[in-house]
Amino acid sequence: MTPDPEQEDRLRAAFARSRDAYPSSRPPVERILTFARTRRRRRRAAAAATAGAACVLTAALTLPFLGSHPSAGPAHTGSPSASPTATGTARTPDTVTVRVAEGTTDGQPWSVALEFHRTLPEGYTRLVLPDGSTTPGDALLCQRMYIGGVRIDHQGGPWSDCQPVTGTDDPQAGGNTGLWGLHDKGTTGTRLIVSHPGPEVAYGVLHLSDGSQVKAFVITLPGTGYRAWAAPVPGGLTITSVDEYDAGDRRLGHYTDWR
Repeated sequence: MTPDPEQEDRLRAAFARSRDAYPSSRPPVERILTFARTRRRRRRAAAAATAGAACVLTAALTLPFLGSHPSAGPAHTGSPSASPTATGTARTPDTVTVRVAEGTTDGQPWSVALEFHRTLPEGYTRLVLPDGSTTPGDALLCQRMYIGGVRIDHQGGPWSDCQPVTGTDDPQAGGNTGLWGLHDKGTTGTRLIVSHPGPEVAYGVLHLSDGSQVKAFVITLPGTGYRAWAAPVPGGLTITSVDEYDAGDRRLGHYTDWR
């Protein structure tokens, strides 16, 4: 049967009207990102036995790092600063690091540092979103954690435990706290607790299951708004609670949702 040209035209016109009346919605990229960031804040993972494996803890907690205030100052890596120019200015380092905390626990040395790259490093690949775009950010913030000379999550490659950020003070990078380790997804053995607190937090006090307490101070990555605290949790012990305080010794919160 030969198609009726007029009928074809009418059908195409009807289809066009229907299509225009109900346009396709754009992919909910922002909602996807917001959901991912919320989950990251609530539950951060920790483990090095399998790449990227993690044991996540309460994300609302924003404490300063435990132990005494570290004496080591900020370290600058990457391209060295250029000599002052004729106008008296100097080049800003491409990469800046700061030692958040270090020590020895259970007979093993441990350390935590923050590492900031002002531009995305060569070889770093951003996550591709469902709509084909990539996660936002023009810089990279990394959390480098070591126990016994082994970097936690090293199986994930050189950029494991790194996240893209926008500029030197991205609010999306803060507010998450996690317990990290090398064994059983961070639930046994020596572990490291690391938090990225808000600007109002000056220090915190960690209460452990053996009755001991450890005071924590916040460290800020120079030239940025990124802050962190870090300390070890010895094997066999658990965190019973954490209190956080401002610079005036006013308690800001009391957190007990720890394992």
